[in-house]
Amino acid sequence: MTKSAYIHIPFCQHICHYCDFNKMFVKGQPVDEYLDALKMEMKLALEKYPTKKLTTIFVGGGTPTALDEAQLEKLCLSIKEILPYDEHDIEYTFEANPGDLSDEKLQVLFKLGVNRLSFGVQSFNEELLKKIGRTHKPKDIYESIEKAQKAGFTNISIDLIYGLPGQTLNDFKETLNEALALGLPHYSGYSLIVEPKTVFYNLQQKGKLSLPPQETEAAMYELLMEQMDKRGLRQYEISNFANPGFESKHNLTYWNNDQYFGFGAGAHGYIENTRVANYGPLKKYMEPIHQGKLPFIDVHEVTIVEKMEEEMFLGLRKTEGVSMEEFCRKFDKSPIDLFKNQINELCAKQLIKVDGDSICLTHQGKLLGNEVFQAFIGVL
Repeated sequence: MTKSAYIHIPFCQHICHYCDFNKMFVKGQPVDEYLDALKMEMKLALEKYPTKKLTTIFVGGGTPTALDEAQLEKLCLSIKEILPYDEHDIEYTFEANPGDLSDEKLQVLFKLGVNRLSFGVQSFNEELLKKIGRTHKPKDIYESIEKAQKAGFTNISIDLIYGLPGQTLNDFKETLNEALALGLPHYSGYSLIVEPKTVFYNLQQKGKLSLPPQETEAAMYELLMEQMDKRGLRQYEISNFANPGFESKHNLTYWNNDQYFGFGAGAHGYIENTRVANYGPLKKYMEPIHQGKLPFIDVHEVTIVEKMEEEMFLGLRKTEGVSMEEFCRKFDKSPIDLFKNQINELCAKQLIKVDGDSICLTHQGKLLGNEVFQAFIGVL
């Protein structure tokens, strides 16, 4: 049974230099028509794939808070009308940019059941923020979080990025100190990945992107883990830290390899053992919906072999790792038998360890996560 839904809002007030998600400037776009199509898509999907109750909803982008109050209200009312969930038993997250959220927008979200906010902060260094194409300033971060708390939000997360162009270890240390001084229950810290079709990728191709050396990036990650641990924030996934009970249930859906709906232009879903992807361009996304069809550009039935490999490389992202008992329950096979060579080799390199029921990353394994994950792809 599908218990989670991701909803994609592709509109932004500006485009960041590192972002490769499906997005566009909000100005001049048919936002209301898009929201109507989104509502219809949710309705069509629920008719085809009925589910009793969702436990997580995540509205991401783009920038969902680039919508105005009326549009935000329209979106939340559509979600409330179409998606089955219990207001007292849902993790309902909206992504937001510092400086985007007026008191009125916050009231709309809070009133209509949103109970978690995730702010794309990235850095507290004003120069770095400009360099990566962000338009907010450090003061906007403080103001937005204070406003959100006044509006009644207690479950607030912020994203940070390290390994940025020109960033030093000291810069990142200062950003971490500022972030942790806010005393929030959840933090995410990601290393910069230069993706194709981004401003940074084009600069890199021209030799104009100066990134910190790998050792500095590794030192930043070590610092991130160390500082979070000092504040009692538990690392429950390779890039995520939380106070007990504030782990992102929605993101755990992905790492537990559970199924989820993906609604909106360019969204991906995993429903009834099938991975689906929606059309990205607005017109192509809306056309099939107007004809009463789901807007899939790609449908892939996941084989049992792919499921077992995914269970390993997604599950290893979690600090608790892959439960052998759970793996056997799902697939009637032991991961130790299936992946014997890979597990032995990675244990010998001290990148993973077998600890009771769990196969999990070591400290060194967290630093070389991609090497570990790739070891389980295409081997069965």
